Amino acid sequence: MRALNDRGDDSPEGELMDGVFDQFAKFERAKTAERTRRGRLQKARKGKLVRASRAHYGFKFDETGERYLVNEEEMAVVQRIFRLVSSGSSLYGVKRSLEVDDVPPPGNGDKVRGRFWHSTFLRTVVEDDVYKPHTSDEIAGLVAEGLLASEVAAQLDESSSYGIFWFNRTRTKRKRISKVESTGKEYRWQKKTRRNPRDQWIAVPVPDAGITREVVEAAREMVRYNAVPPKKGRRFWEIPSGVVRCGGCGNAMRQQITMAREHVYAYYRCSRLVRHGKDACSPERLRMNHRAEEVEREVWSNISDLMKDPEQLRGDIDRMIELEKKGWHGDPEREEKVWLDKLAEVKQMRRGYQEQAAKRHMTFDELGTALSELEESRKSAERELWSVRNRLERVEQLERDKDALREDYFGIAPVALDSLTPEERHDFYKLVRLRGVIYPNCDLEISWAGGEGILFSTSESVSPW
Repeated sequence: MRALNDRGDDSPEGELMDGVFDQFAKFERAKTAERTRRGRLQKARKGKLVRASRAHYGFKFDETGERYLVNEEEMAVVQRIFRLVSSGSSLYGVKRSLEVDDVPPPGNGDKVRGRFWHSTFLRTVVEDDVYKPHTSDEIAGLVAEGLLASEVAAQLDESSSYGIFWFNRTRTKRKRISKVESTGKEYRWQKKTRRNPRDQWIAVPVPDAGITREVVEAAREMVRYNAVPPKKGRRFWEIPSGVVRCGGCGNAMRQQITMAREHVYAYYRCSRLVRHGKDACSPERLRMNHRAEEVEREVWSNISDLMKDPEQLRGDIDRMIELEKKGWHGDPEREEKVWLDKLAEVKQMRRGYQEQAAKRHMTFDELGTALSELEESRKSAERELWSVRNRLERVEQLERDKDALREDYFGIAPVALDSLTPEERHDFYKLVRLRGVIYPNCDLEISWAGGEGILFSTSESVSPW
C-alpha cells in the first residue's frame, strides 16, 4: 500500500524528503496544540469552564457547557461525605456507609458505575476548593493575586458565596517514544505531568455547594488524621498512625511488631533509623525502640487528667487566644485592607507603565526596570497579606476549637473515663488532633493542636525501655 501524496522513494533523497515532511507535520501538531491551549486559557480567564469528560461530582454542565449547575441528588451525597468526615468518621468508614446504603459511585460517561467507592476519591472531594464556599472578600483576594479577572468578579453577587474551579494547575506533556520488545520495536505514548506555579492558576467561580465553611475546614483537618486504625500483627494501635514523631529528626515514628513465644511486642521506632541505620538520626539517642504500651499509657494518663478538669482546658484555650491577639501590633483587619490596597495600587501602576510604553513615552529598558521594581513590591505585599490572613485564620480556628470538642468526653465520671476502650481513645485522639514527640533523651511531649496554636503541652520523662 502506498500513499498517493508520498513523494519519497528508496533513494537517499527520498528518505530526506520523508524526514522533512515528518518534521513539518510534527511542528504543525505542536502549533495546533499550543493554539488550543491558548484558547482554553483565554476562555477560563473569562470565567467560563473548559468542558472535560465529566463534571465534578455534585455538579453538571449547562446547555453551553461553560457553566456548572448543582446536581441536587449527587450534591446531597457530597454534603453527607463532608458531614461524616467532619464528625470523625474515617474515609474507609464513609466508603462502607455509602456502599451499604447502595449509593452509586460516580461514573465516567457511559461507563458502568459499579458499586464500590474509593477512599482516594473521597479525600479528593474533601480537599477540592470547588465545594468550599468563598466569600466576597476572598474573591477580592483572588482578584488582587491576579488569579481571577476583575470583570468576572464584578458579575458575581457580593452577598453570595462561590466555589472555585482551578484551571491550569497542572501541565501535561505527551510524546511518542519507541521501545524495543521481543516482537520488535513498539511505539508508546509517554505522559509527564507537572504542577504549575500558583501565579499561573486561573480561578473560575462556580455555584455554592451548600456546605458551611466550618464543616469544610473541620473535614479537611480530620482528613490529616483520618487514617484507618492500623492492626499490625495481632494488636490494635491506640494512637493514630503518624501522630508520634521523632524529636531528633522530625520524621514520623514507625510502628513495628515482633513476635516471641506467641507474645506480641510493639514498638515505636524512628523511620529514619529503620531506613538508614543507627547513625541516621541524633547521636544522643539513648534507645532506638520505645515500647508502645508505655507510650500509650503515658499519653492517656496526661490526657485523662486534663479531661477530668474541662474548665482548666477551656481557660487554657482562652489564654492561648489572648496571647495570639496580644502578639499582634495594630489591627489585623486594618492591616489586611492596607495590603489589599497596596496590591491594587501596584496593579494600577503596572497598567500605567504599559500604557506609557505603548505610547512611546518611555523606552523598553525603562519599562523593564519599572516593572521589575513593581514585581518586588507585589511579592512583598503578598507575603505580608498572607502573614496577616494566616494570623487571622489561626485565631478563628482557636475560637472554633474552643466549642468543637465533644462535650460528652468532658465532665464524665473518672471511672467511666478510665473504662474507655482503645478504639474510643483512638477516635478521641483523632478528634483533638493529638501530637506526640519522643526526644533522643526519651522524654515524651504531648500536645493538642488547633490550627497552628498549641492548646496543651507537657513533657514527661519516659523511662528508657
